[in-house]
Amino acid sequence: SNSNGSITSTVSANTTSGFSIVSYTGTGSTATVGHGLGATPSMIIIKERNNATSWIVYHHKNTSAPATDYLLLNSTQATDDYADYFNDTEPTSSVFTIDTAGDINGSSDTYIAYCFAEKKGFSKFGSYTGNGNADGTFVYTGFKPAFVIRKVTSASSDWLMQDNKRSESGGSNQIRNYLFPNSSQAEVSNQDYFNIDFLSNGFKMRS
Repeated sequence: SNSNGSITSTVSANTTSGFSIVSYTGTGSTATVGHGLGATPSMIIIKERNNATSWIVYHHKNTSAPATDYLLLNSTQATDDYADYFNDTEPTSSVFTIDTAGDINGSSDTYIAYCFAEKKGFSKFGSYTGNGNADGTFVYTGFKPAFVIRKVTSASSDWLMQDNKRSESGGSNQIRNYLFPNSSQAEVSNQDYFNIDFLSNGFKMRS
């Protein structure tokens, strides 16, 4: 039980890896919810449990004012602005703020939130600008990634998931298999559309 926020939440947190699972019941009014990380979340994914609604995503590098904006994990939609999700209020080391939107804080509705805080050598949450070349943008993480999730924020586009447990092929170390978490589509394999290199200190686009 976590009473750091105006809503008492139920939290399972691993502060070493910077991940917590938060269950709460909405009030329909602007509120705060304790997340148990002891560090400010870089990314929060929220899903209403008792109604069919979208997955709401906060990401600290989404825009210059990320608490004003949001992404949808189940959609190709670009970043959009909507104050009724996070009340234009950045999360803190103890709570995140929710406003009055029904798919994040409906009265008596139940929600689950997955909260992620950056941990050196373990996780990184950032942004980059593409260059349109096969010699693509390099993204520094400070460690070799095992799992990378990407989303174009400036346009409608699929989310992309790539990991080090699925085949590397094409005569290089490039990861060529990918999944779309916003889609029911099967894995796409051995295609050159979204090639990525997992390097010792980050990752680099190769298409």
